[in-house]
Amino acid sequence: MIKVLLVDDHRLVRAGLRALLATVDDIEVVGVAADGAEALLVASGTSPDVVLMDLSMPGMGGVDATRELRRLMPAVRVVVLTSFPDEELVLRAVDAGAVGYLLKDAEPEDLVQGIRDAAGGGSPVSGKIAWALLRREPAASELLSAREREVLSLVAEGLTNKRIASRLGISEATVKAHLTNIYQRLGIADRTQAALWARRHGLAGGAG
Repeated sequence: MIKVLLVDDHRLVRAGLRALLATVDDIEVVGVAADGAEALLVASGTSPDVVLMDLSMPGMGGVDATRELRRLMPAVRVVVLTSFPDEELVLRAVDAGAVGYLLKDAEPEDLVQGIRDAAGGGSPVSGKIAWALLRREPAASELLSAREREVLSLVAEGLTNKRIASRLGISEATVKAHLTNIYQRLGIADRTQAALWARRHGLAGGAG
């Protein structure tokens, strides 16, 4: 069971998300919060696996809350859920440790799958929001081998290392080695930035 904490300052949004996720067998909403400070308090008592985090809230906003959650609970997976792709906030959320970015107008099934992907170690990213990290574009794609491109394309699809290994018929250790090379060659820090880079450069969905 994936334990989820909902953080949004709008009561109707919280209620709608809770109602939606109540229909999903493998997801349990363990708490809700109206701002970042409350999110920290609720998280400490519920130990969620995934936090759906709004960014623009009164008091402690989503960026600061994400950073503090990651400091106090390194295993928690924070997925930003926002109404519009604000470039500055998205960049700050990346630095704070968010692992995924979804828009509130996403299809219900995409939201549910995004939660599952985040819980499994993936990085769910809405295509509409990927542009926000363009200023961090790294080196040219020619720096990557064919296999590294395959791994990167599957990262962009939100697959975990285990699923990538299964898809490509290689070991998880080999996947991790490829990712280490990819991060170094592209000058990026994590799989979230890797997924965004791959989407920008047309590598998403390119692996068979």
